[in-house]
Amino acid sequence: MRKSAIAMAGLALMAAAGGAQAADLGYNRPYAAPAPAYAAYNWMGPYIGANLGYQWGDTTHAPNKPSGTVFGGQAGYNWQNGQMVYGVETDFQWSNADDVIFSSKFSNSWFGTVRGRLGYAMNNVMIYGTGGFAYGNIELEIAGLSESRSSYGWTLGAGAEVGLTPNWTAKVEYLYFDLANRTFFTGTSHGMESSLMRAGVNYKF
Repeated sequence: MRKSAIAMAGLALMAAAGGAQAADLGYNRPYAAPAPAYAAYNWMGPYIGANLGYQWGDTTHAPNKPSGTVFGGQAGYNWQNGQMVYGVETDFQWSNADDVIFSSKFSNSWFGTVRGRLGYAMNNVMIYGTGGFAYGNIELEIAGLSESRSSYGWTLGAGAEVGLTPNWTAKVEYLYFDLANRTFFTGTSHGMESSLMRAGVNYKF
C-alpha cells in the first residue's frame, strides 16, 4: 500500500508539472491572427515633390527627334482602401528637349500633366498606373524665324514608389505623352510624341 501511494503521488506531481509546462509554452493562449502587412504604411493624404529626368521623342510630319533633360515639380492626393491606393496628381516640367535637322529646329521647353493614379501597395512599396491630360508647347525655328504654339493631348504611364519614412517617399516613373498637331507659319502642322523617364521625391503631409 505504501509503495502504491508513493507511486500515485509521483504520477500526480508529474501530471501537474506537465500542465504547468504546457501553460508556460502558451498552449492555452487564444489564437490571434497577424496584422495585415499593408497596415504598416499609410499612403493616404496630400503630398508635394520634385523630379528630374530625361525626355525623348518624335515630331509629327517632320524628321526631328527632340530630346533632353527635364526637371519640375508635382503635387497630389492619395486615398487608400486596404492595399488599393488611388489619387490625382498634377505636374509641371521645364525641358531643354530639341533637335536640329538642316535649317529647322523643333523644341519643347515646357509641358505639364493632370492625371489619375491607381496603385497596389505592399507595405511601404507601391506600384501604380497613371494617365490623363497633357499640355505643353511646340516651337519651330527656321532661318531666323520662330513660332511657339501651345498644344494639348493625353498621357499614359506607370511607376513605383517607396516610403522611406512616414513623410518622405521616392519614386521612378515612365510617361508617354502626345501633343496634338498645330499649324505653324510654314503652313504645315506638327505635333510631338514623347517619352519621359524620371525619378522624384515627395513629402506627405
